[in-house]
Amino acid sequence: MATAADQLMSPAALATIATVSNGQQSLLATTALAPSAAAAMAVRNGQEQQELVESQKSTSPKPSPMPSLKLNKMGSVSSKEKRVYKIVLTGGPCGGKTTGQSRLCTFFENLGWKVFRVPETATVLLSGGVKFSDLTEKEAYKFQENLIRTMVQIENTYFELGNSSTRNCLIICDRGVMDASAYISKDKWEKMMAGNKWNPVEMRDNRYNQILHLVSAANGAEDFYSTEDHACRSEGVDLARELDYKSAAAWVGHPYFDVIDNSTNFEAKMNRLIESVCQKVGIDIGDRLQATSRKLKYLVAMLPPDSEFPPFQDFDVVHHYLQSGGPKVQARLRKRGQKSHWSYIHTQRRPNVHGQARIEVKTQLTHRDYMNLLAQRDDAHFTIYKKRRCFLINNQYFQLDIYKEPGHPRCKGLVLLETYSSLTGDALKNCMPKFLNIVKEVTGDPDYSMFNLSLKEDWSTTKKFCRTATHAKGAAYGVANTPLVLNGQ
Repeated sequence: MATAADQLMSPAALATIATVSNGQQSLLATTALAPSAAAAMAVRNGQEQQELVESQKSTSPKPSPMPSLKLNKMGSVSSKEKRVYKIVLTGGPCGGKTTGQSRLCTFFENLGWKVFRVPETATVLLSGGVKFSDLTEKEAYKFQENLIRTMVQIENTYFELGNSSTRNCLIICDRGVMDASAYISKDKWEKMMAGNKWNPVEMRDNRYNQILHLVSAANGAEDFYSTEDHACRSEGVDLARELDYKSAAAWVGHPYFDVIDNSTNFEAKMNRLIESVCQKVGIDIGDRLQATSRKLKYLVAMLPPDSEFPPFQDFDVVHHYLQSGGPKVQARLRKRGQKSHWSYIHTQRRPNVHGQARIEVKTQLTHRDYMNLLAQRDDAHFTIYKKRRCFLINNQYFQLDIYKEPGHPRCKGLVLLETYSSLTGDALKNCMPKFLNIVKEVTGDPDYSMFNLSLKEDWSTTKKFCRTATHAKGAAYGVANTPLVLNGQ
């Protein structure tokens, strides 16, 4: 009788596994695609991945040791303590890998780190028109072997860039070498390892600093498991659970393997992901990522001189609101960068689902996707321009948004301070930056919603004014009012 792994590898029983990485559709290369799905995948990814790194045999670089990190100033350390930290995000379908990658990227870039995102190798190869249904058993085995070789070389390219960087560097791998073993029979995997003189200690334990398995929504958050928004995802709940278990089992034995389950709501799940990485790296994040932490917003008067700030990182931020699919749905683009190097995010806010308040679906975009989506700009909104200043003080992380022209006159001179904290009363007051002139708290106040601030029409006459804030006034301290951010996979 064939094993479950053998059945998954047979042409008749292969199940499609789809995720989205950096705003692109991705697929585990060990699964078979229907011709129509493969064609759609190839068209999509062919636009983004035009060159394939030539596969070659490579020695796995050793991860750097992990001493306790001492920050001298925002996100920087002495040259002797420069870090290159390599992590793998893995997990079953609909687990939150895409949103998790985006959150990690934003968090560490705000600390001054350089962040590299290694694309899923299967996406690169399958975009060339490969169809598993056309491959013989021998060809499929050889393709899988070459996929791993190519993955190693692509990762090594990013690892070398990290080693040569003058800054601390986080390298996020969208799945890693061992994930392939979850979708191939045990005997074939062992044959492949022996034939290439690979061993699990080098390929699993020494290659990556940390493995983070994001459990599929099909296991513990079934109400949120969905395939309707993803053309290439077709797994039922039972198959998704099986695939989730197999991908976790592939990494058992790694010294720093963390399972991020669905025991909390999705926002808390993402916070636990970031907290896990920060703990391993040695970054003190205070209470920012605790489950009781909530978003707070304050109006700030005139800015003090830069010399009064602790070490900070400044970013240029541009927001465009897009035409949306309904009156209760908000969609926007964000371009964020330093020195003409940009990252791009698409955010969609949807109405309440299962009582967990507003949902935010965040997806990392390529520059090409960003430019294409700009055609959907909503002419009812001004483009929002900001300078975003990020800094740490009193073990609390803050973002200061300084609105810039051009924009609506209501935004002229506007400065808003945001933070996440579980503190209240005097404890919260004592950790606030004393050098800032904080006028009042505006958490949940629709007058300070970016959606409303960007409206071209007068608030007294427009029908577009949104009176439902993400964090309702009077309830801003409740966990239930924390916005739920779903994965953009």
